Amino acid sequence: MNRALFLDRDGVINVEINYLSKVEDFVFINGIFELCKKYQDRGYLIFVVTNQSGIARGFYSQSDFNTLTTWMIKEFLDKGIKINKVYFCPHHPEISGDCACRKPKAGMILDAQREFDIDLENSILVGDKERDIEAAITAGIKESYLFDEKDICKISKATKIVSSLMEI
Repeated sequence: MNRALFLDRDGVINVEINYLSKVEDFVFINGIFELCKKYQDRGYLIFVVTNQSGIARGFYSQSDFNTLTTWMIKEFLDKGIKINKVYFCPHHPEISGDCACRKPKAGMILDAQREFDIDLENSILVGDKERDIEAAITAGIKESYLFDEKDICKISKATKIVSSLMEI
């Protein structure tokens, strides 16, 4: 079985901008490449699990999301880091109804587990919202980090709250 590093996108990989859909607005968070390289070198597969309700809301298209994702993956590849797959939930409960993939549900993580034979108990998730941590716990991931760059969150179900990706 494989171990995995699961990453939320907005707020962990890139600076959060509401409904980010353009390459020119994408800013990587300090330390993300180093974090990924560290875990890749330890044999972890790397996955992005991201809610993208902007698609259901009509703020951007799935094609826009795919273009941005392809660019992001190339930026990682240019630094010697392979993103094994990006899982995304394009739904919004008020528009699309209930789904199994939108965090805090664990659908995207469980899809990765099935597709890549992931040992979830020995995998890691990094998120910036409690719903990311809840998805990890539901999926059976034992180690999770809540990335809180502003250092305002004091309570979380995460293994640890960090204000820098370099702390992980």
